[in-house]
Amino acid sequence: MKRVLLTATCLLFFIAGFAQSKIIYEEFSSIKLGETRQLKIQLPRDYKENVDKVYPIILVLDANYLFEPVAGNVDYFAYWEDMPESIVVGIMQGDARYEDCDYDDTNFMPADKGADFFEFIGLELLPYLDSSFRTAKFTIAIGHDFTANFINYYLFKDPPLFNGYICLSPDLAPMMDERLPQRIPNIPSKIFYYLATGTDDIKDLMEISTALDNSLSPLKTDTFAYNFDNFEGATHYSLVARAIPSAMEKIFSVFRPISKQEYTDVLLKMETPIDLYLVDKYKTIEDLFGLTNPIRVNDFLATAKACEKTKQWESLRAIATMAKKQYPDTVLGDYYLARYYEEVGEPKKAMRTFQGAFNKEEVDFITTDLMLDKADKIKEDFGY
Repeated sequence: MKRVLLTATCLLFFIAGFAQSKIIYEEFSSIKLGETRQLKIQLPRDYKENVDKVYPIILVLDANYLFEPVAGNVDYFAYWEDMPESIVVGIMQGDARYEDCDYDDTNFMPADKGADFFEFIGLELLPYLDSSFRTAKFTIAIGHDFTANFINYYLFKDPPLFNGYICLSPDLAPMMDERLPQRIPNIPSKIFYYLATGTDDIKDLMEISTALDNSLSPLKTDTFAYNFDNFEGATHYSLVARAIPSAMEKIFSVFRPISKQEYTDVLLKMETPIDLYLVDKYKTIEDLFGLTNPIRVNDFLATAKACEKTKQWESLRAIATMAKKQYPDTVLGDYYLARYYEEVGEPKKAMRTFQGAFNKEEVDFITTDLMLDKADKIKEDFGY
């Protein structure tokens, strides 16, 4: 019994240590603030193993209560490849949040401690993160009420400090509702902006958010990706739990694997080459998020199937060629290249290609037996 208890105890310590191994607590000594701030950092699961991989930064203000819901959602979405694995950095503020978000009574821009906090993030914290971790050139800031207003100030930098802004029930400073619609059309870089409130939010803040939505909605362009949610029955605090996953889903929509809806509504209706759509999707991911990700097997399968359905045989050949280069040890590229040869009237090449992949790794429905059966069928039909 003692041995069992000892083993169980050791196992619990091991599990706890493993679960916390990706969380880092740091004391950051800030010259701008003249004080030390506690940071809470969640690294991606594979951070230590993938030494050549870089990761976006998601900066969380009000980390005393916002860090866990953000970090949990980021980890979950990244696990299912619905967003890139990211480094989540939380600034613990507590009651200091009010001074951190201080603004001038005349021009309503950061002042006193608020100006120092503004510079702390831009001139100290983000450079430190870039030098200490493998960061991609894509950053998102998240704030709630006072801190949601505060992150908007970074839009007035040239260029803006962040690529994405998640504003949860913002308590806007005077004139911010006028300044944002004036500033945003003049920003040449791509900006992602998410705004949320709830029907049971604090009345003034709900009205502020809905009025701001009315001003920002008409500004949606290719460079201003804007989304708004007004959650039915959500309070000032419960809306946070619903808004964070919604924001992640919308900001990273292009990153997600090709869905059934995308397959039906986009791929099957394309008049342009489907292989170019696949290339453009991953070029967009690289341009937006600074990530050079390999094309997913799921996306090869979806685009190849669409090529077969729409009889885009040259696109199928191009997709097969990309798949052979990216996954040379699997049957993926060989199968679709053989399918191309079948459809363009080169059965002997198709048969040999099917046969040539018999010892490669199977992918999804593409099994070794399927490949050999297809080769045998061609041999039987044509008498080879």
